[in-house]
Amino acid sequence: MPTKAKAKSSQLIRGFEPYKETKGEEYMGAPMRAHFTGILNQWKLELMQEVDRTVTHMKDEAANFPDPADRASQEEEFSLELRARDRERKLIKKIDQTMQLIEDNDYGWCESCGVEIGIRRLEARPTATMCIDCKTLAEIKEKQVGS
Repeated sequence: MPTKAKAKSSQLIRGFEPYKETKGEEYMGAPMRAHFTGILNQWKLELMQEVDRTVTHMKDEAANFPDPADRASQEEEFSLELRARDRERKLIKKIDQTMQLIEDNDYGWCESCGVEIGIRRLEARPTATMCIDCKTLAEIKEKQVGS
């Protein structure tokens, strides 16, 4: 069973302390929005640092190997890194859109039905735009259309 110190440490490794609501607190009031702004800013910072590491790594490791197998291995490695960075670039764009929703006071509400998305869901996926019910329904519809 984890100790309190270990549990606190594992929460900090993930980058944030879970939000503790106060009794009677308004959903997505200023303190809650500030909490999610902090999470999103930290996430974006980590992604940007990873981009910088990739660029540095690719510059430092780029070599013209005489062996075609070695060259192919390096190109495959770089290709995988670039694909990962492309996904992260798209995520950074989504984070920026989410930050705009926070500024516009539209964050935390389902874009489909208008209900509260929920603090714990948003902490798990801060860029979520749908409540769990609408997202589940959308995924079911997507499977039906895709098959």
